[in-house]
Amino acid sequence: MATIAIDPRVSGTTAEFISQRHKMYIDGRFVAAASGKNFPVFNPATGDVITEVPEAEEEDVNRAVLAARRAFDEGPWPRMSPSERGRMIWKLADLLEQHLEEFAEIESLDNGKPRTIARVADVPLAVDMFRYMAGWATKISGKTLPLSSGYDFHSYTMREPIGVVAQIIPWNFPLLMAAWKLAPAMACGCTIVLKLAEQTPLSGIRLAQLIDEAGFPPGVVNVLTGFGEGAGAPLAAHDLVDKVAFTGSTEVGKLIVKAAAGNLKKVSLELGGKSPAIVFPDAPIEQAVSGTASAIFFNHGQCCCAGSRLYVHEKVFDKVVEGVSKVAADIKLAPGLDPSCQMGPLVSDEQYRKVVGYIESGINEGAKIAAGGPVSGFDRGYFVRPTVLTNTNPRMKVVQEEIFGPVVCAVPFSDQEIDRIVKRANDTVYGLAASVWTQNLSLAHKVARGLRAGTVWVNCHNVFDASLPFGGYKQSGWGREMGEEVLHNYTEVKAVTVAL
Repeated sequence: MATIAIDPRVSGTTAEFISQRHKMYIDGRFVAAASGKNFPVFNPATGDVITEVPEAEEEDVNRAVLAARRAFDEGPWPRMSPSERGRMIWKLADLLEQHLEEFAEIESLDNGKPRTIARVADVPLAVDMFRYMAGWATKISGKTLPLSSGYDFHSYTMREPIGVVAQIIPWNFPLLMAAWKLAPAMACGCTIVLKLAEQTPLSGIRLAQLIDEAGFPPGVVNVLTGFGEGAGAPLAAHDLVDKVAFTGSTEVGKLIVKAAAGNLKKVSLELGGKSPAIVFPDAPIEQAVSGTASAIFFNHGQCCCAGSRLYVHEKVFDKVVEGVSKVAADIKLAPGLDPSCQMGPLVSDEQYRKVVGYIESGINEGAKIAAGGPVSGFDRGYFVRPTVLTNTNPRMKVVQEEIFGPVVCAVPFSDQEIDRIVKRANDTVYGLAASVWTQNLSLAHKVARGLRAGTVWVNCHNVFDASLPFGGYKQSGWGREMGEEVLHNYTEVKAVTVAL
């Protein structure tokens, strides 16, 4: 095992967990990789190795899928009463809530995000997701359908669990993304193989321990740690998997689709975004400044729906840009476990280099820096200062491509362009989210209707709830997470017709 360095600010409980010899969870048991291989997990605030986890490969994937297949075809989970399934999911939520502080520390140490944010956002929202979906377990139903032909038949539909589900999650919200994936699949009666992001596997491993403690039958949930090529690719391609659910980049999403083609398994994708925030001249300036700053700087900009294109009417452009730039300059960068931290490091050295590369690209193409820039001032860790760019144009990479960091491009528009601003906002391959800032109710609805995005916020941004469907148009994905809509991801519809 590599030399490890655990931050002294973590609690004894978290330190004890981090120091364990970590294992994957397959068929109700904690196991090492078949090859015996492990790989290091890094603290993004320092670059130090904090622990090691097993490196799953094809043999491990096959063991996990076979366990999930047996659990679905022969085990009690799909045949359990919906009420009992709901109670087990609720029990998991209770256990997670009991360990809130520990999970907040694990997320902060592993991902870099402020512990204070994980404590009030990531962990409580994950708890809410499990509880919300626990309630849906008893409410998944079909319909009775009168036949248009009028003949004497009784017809109805049923919604049945889709089967074995492969779920692959990203590193930006490790625990929350696990909850978004697991909870609805559990409620529907599916069995699951969950592949954690290699950068941030620790909260998923700890969650697997709670799943075991809650008493889920063996094989219902299997949790793998590994890389995309070694574990994610064979999982997506596996012939005994009925459905794959992926959250991550659009580039990898396209590879998932190709891998799933072998047995034509169902696919849902929650992918990238380049979300616009549109500020009209009548918007309350303070609210617009704080809201659009939060839209891009929340979670270090490592959000698929981050408001990374800021369109502001020229009458208030200078005020808004000045305000957002001041917010950026005042944000306290520090390790996530530091009580004063308002923004931690990016998740990895690879992500750090990517984001800095985009900032430098923007500068080289003529963009001006209103705040931030490529130099962080930190000797260690993957810190990037919140950055505001002006003087951009639609052809620049920073305007067209997803940066996935705390970088926003501010662009003015005029009265003559108000009717065309929706077209400009839609001028991207993505369509995940957008926000509109105005006091004109009619204008807000008109713009919301015209935006090609799965979520439109008015006078707010990054508002999530377990009841709200979330997903994208265009290359931002297929299907929806959360709400009643997500149940369609994990069920098949069967039509039954009886001659009377």
